[in-house]
Amino acid sequence: MTAPEGRGIAGQTDTFRILHVSTGNVCRSPITERLTRHALVDRLGDPLSGGLIVESAGTWGHEGAPMEANAEVVLADFGADATGFVGRELLDEHVIRADLVLTATRDHRAQVISMGHSAGLRTFTLKEFTRLVRAIDPATLPDPRGEGVVERARALVRAAAALRGWLLAPTAEADEVYDPYGAPITFFRSIGDEINQALDPVVTALTGVRTPH
Repeated sequence: MTAPEGRGIAGQTDTFRILHVSTGNVCRSPITERLTRHALVDRLGDPLSGGLIVESAGTWGHEGAPMEANAEVVLADFGADATGFVGRELLDEHVIRADLVLTATRDHRAQVISMGHSAGLRTFTLKEFTRLVRAIDPATLPDPRGEGVVERARALVRAAAALRGWLLAPTAEADEVYDPYGAPITFFRSIGDEINQALDPVVTALTGVRTPH
């Protein structure tokens, strides 16, 4: 059976798709998607030139819905762009095409994995993936300047999957990003900070480029 087009780990395409998943796809996953894109632009100039594509969806996604207004404010705080965002319900095709799925919570991770498509080895909670990435020696990964960012990203996912059973979370809650839906802007901002801090080492590991200063 041929692997579905777009799944880099099995299909070996020249792109690497990152899929962020939360519940409604109007708060956490849009924030994470657009902060990831923003961080990639900071490091690569144009992420698409490196082959990285960043998307999001929700397990109970509000199909066609705009991002929550407070989520837009949080993105503006970081200088990230909320323009053109439209909510999506998580579909099989999104999981099939994704090379890396990063979820807000363990429940979301379980739901993605339960969809099948050999998603287990490429699906993590965001904070879980951050913890694993911090334990990986960057020198063991392909040099993005030679082999490319896509090859480096694929190798990073394989290395993280291999570490998962050995590097456990200190508490169950350590791998969760809580839902700010309906909360005041102060809570949205705290969640935005949490997501941004979790993303920084991930984007650095993916690209091999540290945060510009």
